[in-house]
Parts: sequence; structure tokens; C-alpha cells
Amino acid sequence: MILARIMALFLVSVPVSAPCSETGVNPLDILVFGASGKIGRHVVPEALQRGHRVTAVSRNPDSIKDLDENPNKNLEVVQGDILDIDSVSRLVSGRDVVIISVRGVVGEGKAPSDTVVLQGLENVVNALRALPPNAPRLLHVGGSGSLEVKPGVLFADRIPKIAIPKSLELEIAAQVETLNYLRMIDDVEWTYVTPPKNFTNGKRTGEYRIGGDQVFEDRYGRSRVSRADFAVALIDEAESRAHPIQRISIAY
Repeated sequence: MILARIMALFLVSVPVSAPCSETGVNPLDILVFGASGKIGRHVVPEALQRGHRVTAVSRNPDSIKDLDENPNKNLEVVQGDILDIDSVSRLVSGRDVVIISVRGVVGEGKAPSDTVVLQGLENVVNALRALPPNAPRLLHVGGSGSLEVKPGVLFADRIPKIAIPKSLELEIAAQVETLNYLRMIDDVEWTYVTPPKNFTNGKRTGEYRIGGDQVFEDRYGRSRVSRADFAVALIDEAESRAHPIQRISIAY
């Protein structure tokens, strides 16, 4: 609790996407599940601008072909399915970092276990476990419902179920279960990176704060961050390896 409050005061500023050659960071080989999503579409260019190698995964590569409109030798767009353990095992091998930012419900699913995020994460964890000790690190984009609004009370518990679709209700619950699942994992290096209550479409500022288990707000009572700055935080964590085997939260 005390540590989380201290972390919430930690302001990070990354005003420019400096390439690896200027920052002294070794280029990483980064695999992105969910590259076609609203977060993934910011993560991929953020990583590329810093000189990292990125493999963008989609079941339908045509859906993300626009990511390759400006040819970049460090970008590879590939077909893959996070729900297919063979596909996952093939794709994660040889990477430095695996980023998961996915959503959706499998079929006519009626339980959190029927979500893409939970099933996909379990596939990735199992695939990483099968690799040698220098297996890739895992960065999982979590859900704000897993944050505490006060000690012992989750934001998910405060969201009126009548106000959201059943599929979203399942995904919120699944992200809570995902965090609980990861907290039992000590043989894969993971970080659960949690967004605030609200994403914005704002521009990249390179500034954000790092927190822990509690929702934290700005001086106006807003819990928010732009998707662009959330992507900055993800790639910063990929480079720094600062928070292994723990959850962090990101907000302004």
C-alpha cells in the first residue's frame, strides 16, 4: 500500500522518441498481439521510432497492412492467432518482449474464462514456459476494473452491470482474473500494465505517472491518459525492465 502511494507520485517524462542509438538502449525484438487494436496501433510506431524490431500479429494481416504503408525494415506484419497454442509457440520464440493487448469473447461465451484475453494469456504463458531461461518478457495490457478505488474495493465492483454490454462485463471480469492468474506465476517474467479509468485520443506528450494497485487521479479528479502516452509507458517498461513480476498502473 505504502509503496503504491509512493509510486503514484513518480512522474515520468519522455518528450522525444529517441532512437536506441542515441539512448544506449539495445534494440529489442518485440512481438505485439493485438497490433490492430486501439492500443496496438500506438505501440507499434512508438517502438519503431525508437529503433526496435517489431512483429505485428493479426489473424488477418490485411487489417493492419496500413501499419506498413511507410516501409520500415524493422517492421514485420504476420498472420497469427493468440488462441492457437502452436501459432503462439512459433511466434514468441526468439523475441525479447511479448506485448499482449487483445479483447473479445470466444464464441457465445458466458464466463470470463471464455474471453480472448484470458485464453490468449494462458497460451502465451505456457509457450514462454517451454522456452529456455532467457525466454521473452511479457507485458500484458490490463484493465482498469482491476484497480482499487479504495482498499479492498475494485473499480469493477463499482461499474453498474446494467450500463454495459454482457461481453464487456465478461472482459472486465476476465482482466481481474488475469491479474490474479499472473500473480501466481513466478517462472515467467511478466508485468501487468494497467490503464486508468479513461483513455483519450490526445497527442503524445511523453509524460505520465506510474502507480500501483489504486486508481489515481490528476488534480481535477480525472483518471485518464492518452493511448499515445500509454504506448510510451509500455515501451519504456520494455526498455527499462523496471517492474518485473508486478502490476503497475499508468495515468497523468
